[in-house]
Amino acid sequence: MIRALAVLLSLAPTLPALAQSQREALPIPRFVTLRSEEVNLRAGPGVRYPVEWVFVRRQMPVEILQEFENWRRIRDRDGTEGWVHQSMLTGRRAAIVTGDMRSLRRRPEADAPVVARVEPGVIGALLECKEGWCRIETGGFRGWLPRDEIWGVYPNEAIK
Repeated sequence: MIRALAVLLSLAPTLPALAQSQREALPIPRFVTLRSEEVNLRAGPGVRYPVEWVFVRRQMPVEILQEFENWRRIRDRDGTEGWVHQSMLTGRRAAIVTGDMRSLRRRPEADAPVVARVEPGVIGALLECKEGWCRIETGGFRGWLPRDEIWGVYPNEAIK
């Protein structure tokens, strides 16, 4: 017991460095979601830079393009880019329905029964993706959409 405590105490100074190296090990680019109803998008990585845009949609997926200390340069589906503090982002995954009205299907098959119809711009929690399909949950409905009908997941990315 005392030996285990001594080992932990000897590691204590390196724990922040380990946390930092784990954070840096995350892939760039990657998708995340907005944590808050209002997120300031800044011209640069810091509060001294002006706010250029304010996102007002909690859980909206965005893509992290670059990291600098606690700041992340992100892009939304329309191509708007800027810097946000990491505390305004969460690792939860979501997707936005693109294009026209879409059919949320019971199974990942083009002829599967329709569970719901979803409009473009609807955000759903991204539950899993396999092959050309992703399962999302939105408005109390769960179902599958073709991967090319949503934004927030990469073409060959597997989500479980």
